[in-house]
Amino acid sequence: MTVSSETRGLAVVTGASTGIGAATARELAGRGYHVLAGVRRDRDADAIRGPGLEPVILDITHPDHIEALAARVHEDSQGRPVRVLVNNAAVQANLPIEVFAIEEWRRMFEVNLFGQIAVTQALLPALIRSKGRVVNISSVGGRVAMATYGPYAATKFALEAVSDSLRRELAPFGVEVVVVQPGAVRTEMLGRAIAAAGDLPAMTSEQGQRYSGLVRAINNQAVSSTNAGLPAEAAAKVIARAVTARRPRTRYSVGREAALVHVVRFLPDRMLDRILAAALRPHSAVTT
Repeated sequence: MTVSSETRGLAVVTGASTGIGAATARELAGRGYHVLAGVRRDRDADAIRGPGLEPVILDITHPDHIEALAARVHEDSQGRPVRVLVNNAAVQANLPIEVFAIEEWRRMFEVNLFGQIAVTQALLPALIRSKGRVVNISSVGGRVAMATYGPYAATKFALEAVSDSLRRELAPFGVEVVVVQPGAVRTEMLGRAIAAAGDLPAMTSEQGQRYSGLVRAINNQAVSSTNAGLPAEAAAKVIARAVTARRPRTRYSVGREAALVHVVRFLPDRMLDRILAAALRPHSAVTT
């Protein structure tokens, strides 16, 4: 039986315009939460609005948006407590470290890490009062950094560290902090990542000689794995489990690639290098 939203309380989901965020917002609304779904554009708000789904314009790099979100939670007309924050908003672009401009590094950290922290800081007083829960959406890339994934993986490695520290800080107050690590999931993020890489300044001819084949192979591999990946709704069900479990695990993995997360700690670095290179090799000959 679905519990009423007045009983469940509020859930905040960032990055809810599409993909995992939108699927998670709908899943939690179906489970009785009143979901404040963070979106960046009015057309995205119109697309997700529905029973138990209230879109809020939220760019997590804008302090005024975060202040407005905190005020909306504090001034809820029905006095519902905020029970959960799902930090999902993220951007991705796969390029070699030499090529990825430093200003793009900063932008990626602003969205994937600093923005998440800012939203968490703003809502923590309310979450502590309600003994609520923080669910941070990391990635398999938060444990394994493949070639060209350095910038994205760096933000996710950092989010994993922040999550561990936050979990230990908030445990005495009854607030759980959970990490979800999706692998290949069929969302629009990959297409945006490839487009974002294409929009960046072109590689020099010297860099092109070094990396163009690698970038092409990585994109081919990513397309292949994503096409064979899970739908966003499957990831949303795992996130909902992390939200609702009475005693949640500290980490949940999603998808076939998630198995790599569990074995990587036991592999020597050089062996993992060879495994990843071998997995990439079949995609080097594929043309897009």
